[in-house]
Amino acid sequence: MDQVYDVAIIGSGPGGYVAAIRAAQLNLKTVLIERENLGGICLNWGCIPTKALLKSAETYSLFKHAKDFGLSADNVSFDFTKIIERSRKVADINSKGVEFLMKKNKIDVVFGNAKLSSAGKIEVTKDGNNASHIEAKNIIIATGGRPRSIPGIEIDGDKIIEYRKAMSLPKKPESMVIIGAGAIGVEFAYFYNQFGTEITIIEMLDTILPIEDHEITDILSKSFKKSKINLNTGAKVESISKSKNGVEVAFSKDGKSQKISAEKALIAIGIQGNVEDLGLESLGVNVEKGFIPVDQWYKTNVDGIYAIGDVTGPPLLAHVASHEAIICVEKIAGKSPHALDYDSIPGCTYCQPQVASVGMTESKAKEAGYEVTIGKFPYTASGKARAIGERDGMVKLIFDKKYGELLGAHIIGAEATELIAELGVAKTFETTAHELASTIHAHPTLSEMIMEAAGNSLGEGIHI
Repeated sequence: MDQVYDVAIIGSGPGGYVAAIRAAQLNLKTVLIERENLGGICLNWGCIPTKALLKSAETYSLFKHAKDFGLSADNVSFDFTKIIERSRKVADINSKGVEFLMKKNKIDVVFGNAKLSSAGKIEVTKDGNNASHIEAKNIIIATGGRPRSIPGIEIDGDKIIEYRKAMSLPKKPESMVIIGAGAIGVEFAYFYNQFGTEITIIEMLDTILPIEDHEITDILSKSFKKSKINLNTGAKVESISKSKNGVEVAFSKDGKSQKISAEKALIAIGIQGNVEDLGLESLGVNVEKGFIPVDQWYKTNVDGIYAIGDVTGPPLLAHVASHEAIICVEKIAGKSPHALDYDSIPGCTYCQPQVASVGMTESKAKEAGYEVTIGKFPYTASGKARAIGERDGMVKLIFDKKYGELLGAHIIGAEATELIAELGVAKTFETTAHELASTIHAHPTLSEMIMEAAGNSLGEGIHI
């Protein structure tokens, strides 16, 4: 039966389902269309279940170092199948949570493949059959993205895999080549390395986590090398050939050709938008380089059609999609939201040691013309870090020398992904080094390092 809505949302990831909830809160009649599972990739195959896997790796590592804490944990072992099963259970619980939120907010949910059939109209098919026709005054495309591959190399899901397969393998591979050292590649490198898989990383740029501050990535590189992860940065993959026992990866580095064999090859070179088969071309919706360009309110070039999240391009982060969703829906509802400040978005990588940042790197700040002051504080100088056995890492803060304003913050070490929130608030409110250094932080805590780093930038560091 035909339905008419104020808002129809295609895709139920952290952009889509958040848009649906906010629209319902604003008394807009809302429908959410999803072709697979509620929660999208993030809840089912990305952010959440990968963190469950990483927690297993972190816990296993802790058990192996029990003697450092005066404890005995002999014959520690792991069940790889159980680790994967726990991750999948966590994903299922989260997906059911989104289902509950849809019912709570009286949001209609339609499962199937959505296609824009004409202005303001969507045709939803399921299993090849026409399921329903939906009419909406406003349509929000939140279809997310999928892994990109290297031209000429097919991801077969067996020997050449992407992240979705990497988190659901039936058994632990003995060796793996990971192509790409962004957050996805680095997190899987840490996970599999902890359980004994021989890991080789191949990254085209000159450092792992290329968008992070180089001083931070240098620390992570040293940590990975200490864990016997093989790093090949500044290297380009030329080909991947499959053999009876796995793959052979050919790559070039420093003008020399090299080859490496492994049981699996994981492609983690980035994401492309899910823009196909949506009927965008027929309505004249622009698509550029695999993504949908939008304005600051997420409107496409066609009236009544909006897009949010990964399908619009970088930054490809769940929390960005959620905030874009709220801004987009509030604008549709006639509210006056603030445009999103893309210079103040936190980024987190959940390997160990963790990496988190917000704002400019030191090099980017200097390129932008700022004269900067830098404040640093090492984990080795933190009483709390020593107490919990987490001495590797650093807090690095970048301030504008003229006004003292925080321009960027970078942390590597234990709980970095939690600590960064304080600095996100500080940057939003244009906090200065003096204000951070003057804010009393409880002792002993890891967060004290933020206060100490700010003090260090002023030449007033106490414990360093």
